[in-house]
Amino acid sequence: MTRRAALAALTTGVSSAQQKKGRSDNLYELPKNLPVPVDDGACNHLTGMTVPSIPRRSTKGRTVDISRITLPRTVVYAYPRTGEPDKDPPPGWNEIPGARGCTPETCAFRDHYKEMKALGAEVFGLSSQTTEYQQEMVQRLHVPFEVLSDADLKLTHALRLPTFSIAGMTLIKRLTLVIRDGKIEKFFYPVFPPDKHAGEVKAWLKSHQA
Repeated sequence: MTRRAALAALTTGVSSAQQKKGRSDNLYELPKNLPVPVDDGACNHLTGMTVPSIPRRSTKGRTVDISRITLPRTVVYAYPRTGEPDKDPPPGWNEIPGARGCTPETCAFRDHYKEMKALGAEVFGLSSQTTEYQQEMVQRLHVPFEVLSDADLKLTHALRLPTFSIAGMTLIKRLTLVIRDGKIEKFFYPVFPPDKHAGEVKAWLKSHQA
């Protein structure tokens, strides 16, 4: 069994066990007939924008300033909120275009991570959850890269990233930034389906090698 297959089997096993504790659907799969997000132009200002120096806490317990990464490219995929394996999502979650699918998306970036590194890119996840919330997810899914917390939304507001609110939470809409030399070279928005997006980013990196 390959490492990728082993990880897939492991996360599927966790899902089945945890669902018995209260999750009524499969956290690791996308439901059918999800609403497709449309491009509302909320990211059109990002191309060429200088990334501000706003260090964020990472799941490795350090702070990371994505404006200062020295590798040829930095990929930052921002997502609303990974689900909890023993709890259902907030009511109406699946009906919000682009909300569902953060866990499958993260698993896909995990599976393509080595290939993206080989193409000269470092990968970071980004969400408005706390580091403690993110660390549980990183451990459970065996995520090899760091996930950054923008719980105070300082980076989100500085970049004017699109957000939405539900159940008292302000969440970043699903999008991905490719940063080069401290500036945003490329953005992906809207992102759908999320479980295929990492492959899309990898293909772009391969066709735009620095």
